[in-house]
Amino acid sequence: MSKTNRQWKLAAHPKGLIAPSDLQLSESPLPVLQEGQAVARVKLLSIDPTMRIWMADIPQYMPPVALGEVMRAFGFAEVVESRHRDFKKGDKIVGLTGLQDYVVMGSGDLRTFQKVPTIPFLSDASFLGTLGINGLTAYFGLLELAKPQSGETLVVSAAAGATGSIVGQLGKMHGCSVVGIVGTDEKCRWIKDDLGLDAAINYKHPAWREALRSATPKGVDINFENVGGEVMEAVMNRMNVHGRVVLCGLISGYANEDPGLSSFGRVSGRA
Repeated sequence: MSKTNRQWKLAAHPKGLIAPSDLQLSESPLPVLQEGQAVARVKLLSIDPTMRIWMADIPQYMPPVALGEVMRAFGFAEVVESRHRDFKKGDKIVGLTGLQDYVVMGSGDLRTFQKVPTIPFLSDASFLGTLGINGLTAYFGLLELAKPQSGETLVVSAAAGATGSIVGQLGKMHGCSVVGIVGTDEKCRWIKDDLGLDAAINYKHPAWREALRSATPKGVDINFENVGGEVMEAVMNRMNVHGRVVLCGLISGYANEDPGLSSFGRVSGRA
């Protein structure tokens, strides 16, 4: 085990798109473990849209990352040394490891980190994807909040992303007609041919709104919203009475520190 820990720390709150100078790479020696601590080597990191929100000095659902702190991120790690009764060497964990080589865990970190089993037919990356925060978000967001019914129309934006791709497949499993909105023709082909969605719309095409209307002739019963902005506006204008909206993300406004909800003011009825 290396005695040096490389860490990406937040050096500045981004203005617009993230710049290389907003994060600073630093090295520091690993501390001597105290009783009740364990150290784990971070093997995999999940780079998620919500990290852009964490970098902003604005009110949000978690405290923003402070300047000089290790950048917050979900990671998969393996315990390499332990003086903690609940962690032993070789344990695999997931949680908010941060962008660093090693994470030191203390006595209260069982709430922050979850031990995961070794499953021969699954890669470690699965615990940051389908079996991780993205899969949980898709599962509970769609099934517990939207409660899809067979025959309903589900629209999911960012449908080729880590969460949206799972939402689309869950919708098909529950008998929905699923329309995915993505940003490239390649992604359109993937979500239709490989994931089995009923329709795929590239919002960068000039006639994408017309394509959305054609793909949702009976309107929209469920909108699993990841994007916000003009995409959300177009889908909201197709919503049926008693439709449900799961507001998962508004990534179109993150770089501008815009909550992305301005589209509500332009929703005017069936488009």
